[in-house]
Amino acid sequence: MIQELQLRILPEEAVSEQSLKQVVARETGISVPYIHTVRVLKRSIDARQRTIYVNVKLRAFINEQPDEPEFQLVEYKDVSAGKPVVVVGAGPGGLFAALRLIELGLRPIVIERGKNVRERKKDIALISREHKVDGESNYSFGEGGAGAYSDGKLYTRSKKRGSVDKILNVFCQFGASTSILADAHPHIGTDKLPRVIENIREQIIRCGGEVHFETRMDALVIRNGEVVGVETNTGENFLGPVILATGHSARDVYRYLHDRQIPIEAKGIAVGVRLEHPQMLIDQIQYHNKNGRGKYLPAAEYSFVTQAEGRGVYSFCMCPGGFIVPAASGPEQVVVNGMSPSNRGSRWSNSGMVVEIQPEDIINDKRLTVNNEAEETFPELAVLHFQEELERQCWLQGGRRQTAPAQRMVDFTRKKLSYDLPESSYSPGLISSPLHFWMPEFIAGRLSQGFQQFGRSSHGFLTNEAVMIGVETRTSSPVRIVRDKDTLQHITLRGLFPCGEGAGYAGGIVSAGIDGERCAEAVAQFMNP
Repeated sequence: MIQELQLRILPEEAVSEQSLKQVVARETGISVPYIHTVRVLKRSIDARQRTIYVNVKLRAFINEQPDEPEFQLVEYKDVSAGKPVVVVGAGPGGLFAALRLIELGLRPIVIERGKNVRERKKDIALISREHKVDGESNYSFGEGGAGAYSDGKLYTRSKKRGSVDKILNVFCQFGASTSILADAHPHIGTDKLPRVIENIREQIIRCGGEVHFETRMDALVIRNGEVVGVETNTGENFLGPVILATGHSARDVYRYLHDRQIPIEAKGIAVGVRLEHPQMLIDQIQYHNKNGRGKYLPAAEYSFVTQAEGRGVYSFCMCPGGFIVPAASGPEQVVVNGMSPSNRGSRWSNSGMVVEIQPEDIINDKRLTVNNEAEETFPELAVLHFQEELERQCWLQGGRRQTAPAQRMVDFTRKKLSYDLPESSYSPGLISSPLHFWMPEFIAGRLSQGFQQFGRSSHGFLTNEAVMIGVETRTSSPVRIVRDKDTLQHITLRGLFPCGEGAGYAGGIVSAGIDGERCAEAVAQFMNP
């Protein structure tokens, strides 16, 4: 017999399968020895009141063993004789596009400008240790994309639940914990995700696909108004329709498209800082307990959003028990991002705290441009230029190294320089800097208003124990590569399929994966109408 139960239980009752069996026995009157397996279907924490509860939907197998897998397996066939499709970029958009192409009988040729996910880790370590940024192998470029070494969070607000479930099931098939199928905010962790990515790559190659590292697309091959392949820095051309899934930091790709008058447009982004608190303080605030989270609760999360002068101010990519990392992808840049290992066990909590920016905010305000003539001439790149200038200012403030400018949270709202800074997880180091002074007022002023509002709604959140670290600019692509909403092809070039976050059509690992699958399906329709 199988029974499904919806329960509201204490954290210590939800901690293990054995404790859940005890709850099922209590709720059903069936003795524990007859309850063979308990499978959690959905799980979330309700911390709105002083007594914390865990909402659990589960399936209990009574007097029988499960005869179904915990996740749905996808069958991948041999496509070594299939028609080739070039996939530019091995982030989530590109990898899920490649897997879906295999399902559809097409042969993916994946080219990735960076290194494989293991070799890439060595270059990332040099950023913190020696302040050296490899422009082709960093937190943004390389196998797995920006998500591989900056967290692996899988939460999305996408309404396409079937597609979301497919992406999560595929991750499980390649080694992710099945807990991601149940958790309200699923998370793989930076320590676990690289092996999952390697398993995906090995599947692509086993099926007859190709994966080429340190291979950068330098140009599209265009014949009679149709994209038929790519030219690369290695001198080798790869032929086939092109899924362009380069990620949001491939600025050279945006400039290449613009220089060749291939339509792109400026897109809104969000810009701000990484805000870091002691995790114990966030636990105390969110769980309403001076002792913090205790033995049975995970590191607490938060989410804030408000409006300031007509623009959104909100927390972004919250990393409980995490670290802040240097996410520059080129010279003269300081960019910060956040990540968490799977156990979320560090002493710190961080999130992006950002202000919504629309292209008109920059294009219409000459005070915000570093090169007014360039912005007036090329409005499509205005947001990109603004992003670059903020990152350069950060680099200058940090002493032309990966040292990041920082300021205590209350000092920022009071427009005071912080004469010392708290201990931080940001390993390249911090330098005290008046962010309130040199950041554009339309960002700094709104951030200050947002912080004060968040402090009123969550007592203790606005504190000088928290430190702001600049700058967070890579929240999404500053450019949209314009495509037809039905065919997903570029509006002027047949055979080119802009994909994922870098093209301006996704915002995270899962949504990029979904868009990768959609683009693969569009390519199949294009090749076999």
